[in-house]
Amino acid sequence: MIIPGQEATQVHQAAVLALSSQLLAATTGSMRKQEVWPDRETSLAYSAGSPAEQVKALVDLLAEKDGQLLQAANKMPDSPLGSQSNDSRIRRHCEALLSRVGNDPDPGRPSHQLASLVLVEGLTDLQLREHDFTQVEATRGVWPAARAITLDRLFLPLSRVSIPPRISITIGVAGVGKTTLVRHFVRCWARGQVGKDFSLVLPLTFRDLNTYEKLSADKLIHSIFPNTGQVPEKVLLILDGLDECKTPLEFSNTVACTDPKKEIQVDHLITNIIRGNLFPEISVWITSRPGAAGQIPGGLVDRMTEIRGLTEEEVKVCLEQIFPEDRSLLGQVVSQVQANRALYLMCTIPAFCRITGLALGHLYRTRLAVQDTELPLPQTLCELYSWYFRMALGGEVNHQPKVSPRIEQAAQGARKMVGTLGRLAFHGLVKKKYVFYEQDMKAFGVDLALLQSSLCSCLLHREETLASCVAYSFTHLSLQEFVAATYYHSASKRAIFDLFTESGVSWPRLGFLAHFRCAAQRATQAKDGRLDVFLRFLSGLLSPGVNTLLAGSLLAKGEHQSYRAQVAEVLHSLLHPDTAVCARAVNVLHCLHELRHTALAGSVEEAMQSGALAGMTSPAHRTALAYLLQKSDVCSPEASLGLCLSQSVLQSLLPQLLYCQSLRLDNNQFQDPVMELLGSVLSGKDCRIQSISLAENQIGNKGARALARSLLVNRSLIILDLRSNAIGPQGAKALADALKINRTLTSLSLQSNVIKDDGVRCMAEALVSNQTLSMLQLQKNLIGSVGAQQMADALKQNRSLKELMFSSNTIGDRGATALAEALKVNQGLESLDLQSNAISNTGVAELMQALCTNQTLSRLNLRENSISPEGAQALAQALRMNSALKYLDLTANLLHDPGGQAVAAAVGENHSLTHLHLQWNFIQAGAARALGQALQLNRTLTTLDLQENAIGDEGASAMAGALKVNTTLIALYLQVAAISTQGAQALGEALAVNRTLEILDLRGNDIGVAGAKALANALKLNSSLRRLNLQENSLGMDGAIYIATALSENQGLHHINLQGNPIGESGARMISEAIKTNAPTRTVEM
Repeated sequence: MIIPGQEATQVHQAAVLALSSQLLAATTGSMRKQEVWPDRETSLAYSAGSPAEQVKALVDLLAEKDGQLLQAANKMPDSPLGSQSNDSRIRRHCEALLSRVGNDPDPGRPSHQLASLVLVEGLTDLQLREHDFTQVEATRGVWPAARAITLDRLFLPLSRVSIPPRISITIGVAGVGKTTLVRHFVRCWARGQVGKDFSLVLPLTFRDLNTYEKLSADKLIHSIFPNTGQVPEKVLLILDGLDECKTPLEFSNTVACTDPKKEIQVDHLITNIIRGNLFPEISVWITSRPGAAGQIPGGLVDRMTEIRGLTEEEVKVCLEQIFPEDRSLLGQVVSQVQANRALYLMCTIPAFCRITGLALGHLYRTRLAVQDTELPLPQTLCELYSWYFRMALGGEVNHQPKVSPRIEQAAQGARKMVGTLGRLAFHGLVKKKYVFYEQDMKAFGVDLALLQSSLCSCLLHREETLASCVAYSFTHLSLQEFVAATYYHSASKRAIFDLFTESGVSWPRLGFLAHFRCAAQRATQAKDGRLDVFLRFLSGLLSPGVNTLLAGSLLAKGEHQSYRAQVAEVLHSLLHPDTAVCARAVNVLHCLHELRHTALAGSVEEAMQSGALAGMTSPAHRTALAYLLQKSDVCSPEASLGLCLSQSVLQSLLPQLLYCQSLRLDNNQFQDPVMELLGSVLSGKDCRIQSISLAENQIGNKGARALARSLLVNRSLIILDLRSNAIGPQGAKALADALKINRTLTSLSLQSNVIKDDGVRCMAEALVSNQTLSMLQLQKNLIGSVGAQQMADALKQNRSLKELMFSSNTIGDRGATALAEALKVNQGLESLDLQSNAISNTGVAELMQALCTNQTLSRLNLRENSISPEGAQALAQALRMNSALKYLDLTANLLHDPGGQAVAAAVGENHSLTHLHLQWNFIQAGAARALGQALQLNRTLTTLDLQENAIGDEGASAMAGALKVNTTLIALYLQVAAISTQGAQALGEALAVNRTLEILDLRGNDIGVAGAKALANALKLNSSLRRLNLQENSLGMDGAIYIATALSENQGLHHINLQGNPIGESGARMISEAIKTNAPTRTVEM
């Protein structure tokens, strides 16, 4: 008897057998027609017994033939299984990639900025040990010089003799655009624009890999990318986001694996791929935040690149993408970002820039909506993020006179959602976990249905992984830290155990203050700084401004406000004495700023500005100073710490001095041991110091040697100023030896030391090989003619030195002659200072002969030598022939009238000189007349200095005549020139018509009231003069009033000096009133 179920089974089996027979017949028949199988092999399939056995035989034959068929197909270019099939697979793969990464560039970062990276030589201590925010703050917007590399050359050899990199790492802080860069590269490769050497690009994220516990190398490629078929040669494997890997990479404890089919833990798989045990022929590109990149040993990395922050123009472009249509709102946001230096620095990170733009945009819209233009702008990081949170809520609970039940319900829902997300964020932060999956969400009680709300869309980023899982992450690391801080802030009210201990087993902790102290201790003890910004936010949530912003939506009104003073005390207690100021200590000052307790930093900043810093030596003051070195605008262009530092204070500040761009440590009585400390700073890989001044200390040869050792490895220092110390020939030798290797220093000052001829010889030897030093200052160093001869020999070979200062030595005519010979050969030197060197006519004649052919020297200082009228003749001849010299200083020589007339005649024919200084040269009216005539012909001279020469009224009148015609002279100095009323009247007439002179200095003459009246009348007509010096000119009260009254009709004069004139108190009051009435914006010295 057959039951109905058995009958149905038998019918089904019969149908399958019949279908199998038909399929077997159709398959074998088709393959015979295509001559893929001969008849003999086909008959073998049919000779099997049952249809099932025949199908099995067919499958076995297919398997046997598979390798032969593919091998033959690959040899046939037109075969559908050959290149065309492979091309189609690659094409489908490209289409899949474009579908995944999108066809359009990601918003938030200018597309042209993605075109290039910079090459870096490994990670610095700052990158390995500090929070991403600290890394950005420490740069102060100035990045060390580095070689750029374009995206299309990222995986190519750097030179003809190098090979392509196998392991490449690109680092960048959180939110800088690493994933955006990867997607941009993948998009460009799929379109055939970059990476043309790669036949296949396989992009993976660690978010994808986190979904697997174990994986084989083959499955990594084939299971995740099924369209690739057989993996071709020249493959690029991209691993994006190493910092999101759920398990740290352990290169020292991972067992080697060379079997691509063996399933192993994912972190072991990645380790073996990087080591080259698996896929040694495949190129690997890894992106990561800097700290996580340190897991990979440097010896395994062939190329490291860095993606840096936005430029000022790119920040503006990024903000424009947020407000594409509202130009007014954009202008307000851009102005606020540019006005706040600290905010601008963080906005160089695209993700932070977007948060800032949205927060400020919401603030300005709120101002407009409630018609409250006094609504305060955010002054702290926490206030900024509070505005962002208000924007995420949609503004429903803000500025409502009465809170409706619906709004209160929405606020409660938001608080509950942020509470669960905050718990997730906090525990993720503690465990260094930044990517969450659905099981994580459920474990922390996050309602997945509510993740589609506008609030969550502003906080979370949702992404489908390749394994069809959903990964969540906060849109920026700082948002995770902010939400984590809000959770900790509220949870601490009811928690009785340490919130950092997941198990809940700890000593009881009662009250907010106990929990805050625990968080502060945890943050300061964390070596990687990962809790720094969390602690800033936690402190900021106690500030009155943040409480006002978030009251009713996230915080209860006045919540924990009574703890502000106690929290400030807790933070102050973390500033331990007798230790170096580390980044954790500086972060405490950031926390105090967030708390709006700024008295400590404010007092130190005020002391810096007033020069009273010397007495502030406590640990708290030192930490505040370190904080200001990073944060304050006072220290932004240059940190001036002269006359205020002891060795102990300097030693405690060393870790933070690394990040100062320009450092002035003058006059601190530093001796050689301090130079050992500074040398260690300058030798650091993190060192960003570009300029350091150590003038007027007590540095000797030993200290110079310590600095020289640092110059052997330093790559940031450009300017080193060692003026007025006690460095001798041995110290100079050490510095010179460093210059033979150093390739960054461009300016070195050894002025007022004692290096002598032996020291100059060492410097000269260095200049033969050094091609970067452009300025060398050797004034006042007891250098004689021998030293000058050695320097001259070096100048014949050196092409980089642009400025050489040799003043106040004793090189004499022999030294000048040697330098003249060098100038005939050297075509690089632009400025030569030979002031006060006992050079007479003989030496000057040699120098001038060299200038007849030299076409690069543009500045020559011959002040305080012994040049007489005979030497002036040689000068005049050179000025007629030379077309390069622009600045000539002949102050305090012995030219007299004949020499002055010779120079004046040459000036009339010269077409290059712009500055001529002839003060204190015994010049009288005759030379002044000659100069006046020359100025009527000359069209290049802009500055003429004749002070301390008795040219008298006749000479002044000659100058006045020239001013009526000349259209190039800008500055005329006639101090102490024996000019009286007549000369002043002539100058007044000239000023009435002259339209180019901007500076007129008549100090120390005797123009009197009548002269003042003449000049005052001229000021009513003149529009070019900017500075007028009438100091010590017997003006009297009447003359001063003439000048002051004339200012009402003159709009150009900015500064006037009336000091040293017998005006009297009543006259001074009258003049002050006249100035307030007529020229309130002018500077008038009386």
